[in-house]
Amino acid sequence: MTAFKIKKIRKRDGRLVDFDFGKIKNAIHKAIIAVKGRDGEGARKLTHRAVEILEKKFAGKIPTVENIQDIVEGVLIKSKEAKVAKAYILYRQLRTEVREAKKFVGVSDELKLSVNALAVLKKRYLLKDEKGEVIETPAELIRRAAKTVAAADRFYNKKANITKTEEEFYRMMASLEFLPNSPTLMNAGTSIGQLSACFVLPIEDSMISIFEGMKEMAIIHQSGGGTGFSFSCLRPRGDVVRTTHGVASGPVSFMTIYDEATDVIKQGGRRRGANMGILSIDHPDILEFISSKEKGDMLKNFNISVAIPDSFFKVLKAGGSFPLRNPRTEEKVGELKAKEVFNLIATQAWKTGDPGIIFIDEINRRNPTPKVGRIESTNPCGEQPLLPYESCNLGSINLTKFVKQGRLDWDRLRKAVVHAVHFLDNVIDINKYPIPEIARITKDNRKIGLGIMGFAEALIMLGIPYDSEKALKIGEEIMRFIKKEGNEASIRLGKERGSFSNFKGSLWHKKGYKYMRNATVTTIAPTGSISIIAGVSSGIEPIFAISFIRDVLEGTKLLEVNSVFERVSLEMGFYSRELMQKIAKTGTLKGIREVPAKIRKLFVTALDISPEWHVKMQAVFQRHTDNAVSKTVNLPRDSTVNDVKKIYLLAHKLKCKGITVYRYGSKPEQVLYTGYIPEEMVAPLEHVRAESEYAGGCPAIYCPY
Repeated sequence: MTAFKIKKIRKRDGRLVDFDFGKIKNAIHKAIIAVKGRDGEGARKLTHRAVEILEKKFAGKIPTVENIQDIVEGVLIKSKEAKVAKAYILYRQLRTEVREAKKFVGVSDELKLSVNALAVLKKRYLLKDEKGEVIETPAELIRRAAKTVAAADRFYNKKANITKTEEEFYRMMASLEFLPNSPTLMNAGTSIGQLSACFVLPIEDSMISIFEGMKEMAIIHQSGGGTGFSFSCLRPRGDVVRTTHGVASGPVSFMTIYDEATDVIKQGGRRRGANMGILSIDHPDILEFISSKEKGDMLKNFNISVAIPDSFFKVLKAGGSFPLRNPRTEEKVGELKAKEVFNLIATQAWKTGDPGIIFIDEINRRNPTPKVGRIESTNPCGEQPLLPYESCNLGSINLTKFVKQGRLDWDRLRKAVVHAVHFLDNVIDINKYPIPEIARITKDNRKIGLGIMGFAEALIMLGIPYDSEKALKIGEEIMRFIKKEGNEASIRLGKERGSFSNFKGSLWHKKGYKYMRNATVTTIAPTGSISIIAGVSSGIEPIFAISFIRDVLEGTKLLEVNSVFERVSLEMGFYSRELMQKIAKTGTLKGIREVPAKIRKLFVTALDISPEWHVKMQAVFQRHTDNAVSKTVNLPRDSTVNDVKKIYLLAHKLKCKGITVYRYGSKPEQVLYTGYIPEEMVAPLEHVRAESEYAGGCPAIYCPY
C-alpha cells in the first residue's frame, strides 16, 4: 500500500479530512470514460503524477480541495488529453454551480442532495425555531426519524438493540435507498408525532356525523395527513328532512363546506390540505357530482372519483339503463342511460381532470379484512383503499440505488424490503393518532404500504424504454419480488410480535397463512416531495421532462437536468449547457439531433408515451400490490373524449382499482408547463417550467401529490 506524504486536505467548509487517492483517481477515471468509453491504467498513472506534484508543492502544508483540482486540471492538459481535460473541467464547473446554488438556499448539506431537495426540506421538513429559522440539517432530520421509529422495538423486546436498528434505519434513509411518507419525516420525534399520510373518515346521513367528520378532517390535516370520504350515504338534494320539515341540500353542498374548511386549515402549516370525495354512481345526485368541478374554483382541495361496480359496465356494453337509489330509503327513484353517464364522466375528465373512477368491486374483492367491513373510499390520491377510520403509513424504495452496471442487485433489494417493512410496522406503534377510533382500527389491521420511486430512471439505467414490453416485464418482476419479500418479512414479524388482531377471517387466514403481521404490505404511492428529496421520478411515473426550469425559492429559477440524463450526456461526450437549455424549451428529446437516437428512444417523457402504455404499466404493478397504484394517465392537449373512454375501459379490463387521467392544459393553472402554453393560461414561456414540489404525475395546481 502506497504511503503518501499528504495526510490531510482542507474541505471547502474548512474541515480537515483524510487525503483520499481514490477520489482523485475516480474523478479522472470518469473524465476518461466520458471521452474514450474505456480506461485501463490511465486514471491511476495520471493520479500518481498529480500526487507527485501535490507533494512537492505542498510539502509540510495542507492543500485545499481547490488546490488538488487545479493540479489535476494542469496534469490533464499537459498529458495532451485535451478532451479528457475538457470533460474534467466541465464536470468541475457543474459542481461549482451546484455549490453556489446551495449557498443561496442556506441549508447545511451533509447528504449531497440536489438544490431543489434542500429548498423543499427547508420549506416543509426541517425543524424551525420560534423565529422561523431552520435549526436542523437534513442528516439530523433523518437521525430524528430513525431514532424515534427504532424505539418501537423495545415494545416487543426490552433487551432489543435499538441502537443497531436506528443505525440501519438511518443508513437506508441517509443513502436515499428508502424514505417514508412526509408526515413521518416531518413529525417523528416532535410534539405532533402523527406519522401517517392516509386516512379515511366515515360520513353518515346526519348533521352530527357530517360536522363531526369535518372536525376530524381538520385535526388530521393539521397534523399533516390527507383524508378520504365517501358521501354516498347522504340523502340527495331535495329529499325530505323530517326533523325540520325542510329539504336536504345533497352531498355536493356539504363537500363545498369541507373544501372551504380545508382552505382555512392548511395542513400543519407545511402541507396543503388534500381530500378525496367519492360518490356511488347510483346516487341520485351523481350528475351534479360528476360536473361539480367544471367551474375552476369549485372543490379545489378535493380529488373526486365515481365509485362504479362491475354491473355498470355490463349495462354499458348492453346499451341499457341503471337505477338510481335514495340511500336513505334504498328505494329506486329513477334511472339513467349508462352510455350517457359514461360519456359525461369522460367529458368532464377531459375538461378538468376530474372525476376519476374507482372500480369498487375490484377493491372489495381484494379487501383483506372483509369481515371487518366494506371499503367505500380511498385516500386523496387513490392508492390506499381504507375502511372507515383506518389510516396507513407509506414508504418507498428508490430503485435507482439498486441498479449497478446495468443490472438489478436483487440481494440488496431484498434487504431493503425487509428493513422497510420493519420500519413501517414500527411506525404503527410509535405513532400518535389524532383520534381514538383511528388508533384502534389501525392497530387492529396494521396496514402498511411499501412501494417504489425512481422506476423511470431505473428502466433507463437498465437500458429499457418505458413504453415497451420489456418495461412491463421488468416492472412486474420487480413488484412481484417486493410483494413476496415484503410478505415474508411481515410473516416473520407476525411470528415474533403476533399477527394483526383481525387476522382470523382475513384473506390471509383463508389462504392458509398461519401468521401475517400486516393486513396489507404494498402500495404504489405518488411519492411527490420525497421523490424530490431522493432526486428521482415519482412512483412509477415516467420522467416528466429531461431538462426544464425549476421554480425554487423566492422566485429564483434554476435549470434542472434529469440526473441520469446529465450523467449519460457527460459520459458520452455530448453534454453542453447550450444543449440542456435547448432541450428545456420542450422538455423532450424529440427532434434533438445532437442526442444519439438510442438515447432519444430511452429517455421518453410522460407526454411522449401513448396512453395505453400508462394503463398497462399501472395494471402490471397492480397485480402484485395489496392496496392500489397511484398513476396518472397523461394525455396531450389534442386528445379526445373517446380517448378517455378507451382508457377507462382498458383499466377496467386489466383489473386496475382506479384510474385517473389528466389532459395537458385542462386546468387554468398547472404546476408544470411544457411546450404548448395556451394564451388563457399564462404568458408564453421560453422553457418548460415546473414548481418546486412537482415530481411527476398530475400537473394540476390543486393536485395533492
